[in-house]
Amino acid sequence: MDGTEPEDDDTLAALLIKPHRALILVDVQPTFCEGGALAVEGGNEVARKIGEFVKVNRGNYGIVVSTQDWHIEPGDHFSDNPDFVDTWPPHGVAGTEEAELHPAVAGLSEESVKKGQYAAAYSGFEGKTEDGRSLLDVLKMSEVTSIDIVGLAESHCVKDTALDARALYEEVRVFSDLTAPVSEELGQKARTIMEGAGIIQLESRNAWL
Repeated sequence: MDGTEPEDDDTLAALLIKPHRALILVDVQPTFCEGGALAVEGGNEVARKIGEFVKVNRGNYGIVVSTQDWHIEPGDHFSDNPDFVDTWPPHGVAGTEEAELHPAVAGLSEESVKKGQYAAAYSGFEGKTEDGRSLLDVLKMSEVTSIDIVGLAESHCVKDTALDARALYEEVRVFSDLTAPVSEELGQKARTIMEGAGIIQLESRNAWL
């Protein structure tokens, strides 16, 4: 014996934690859930499941960051006659209850970035914190080396955030059961694009296998 005490289960579990992994909650806001201005089918259930996942798995992450659509005057991103491709009905309007974080995830992130104040913004990497830091600044401060992504909508802001993350980090994962697309057709297209970019897509129950 070398005189050291055997490691208990808690210590061994701690050694398995990847503290430099970040979890990004993309636009989990009432505006994108049932009853919201730009609702995604199943949005409220996705928000609930994300909340449960974070509470159970928080110890596996060095930092949890949320993003929010926070539109002040986003120009032609809003339209009275939207084409639902480049223009959309008003949503995520800054200062409204719909633009706040969904109650299921409120208080679960250490940092939050807001995007789209004065122009269209789909990727969380276009957002800033209240004190002006970018999402990348936040991740660098936490020495992040890999990223998991969940949220709404899979076909748009989740996809674009994941693609930007993949350009910066070798390992990026999207949990397919903790997101939902605007439509299944657009969701399939987004999944194909993410796969081609080398983004790992899996169910959250397989996250630590």
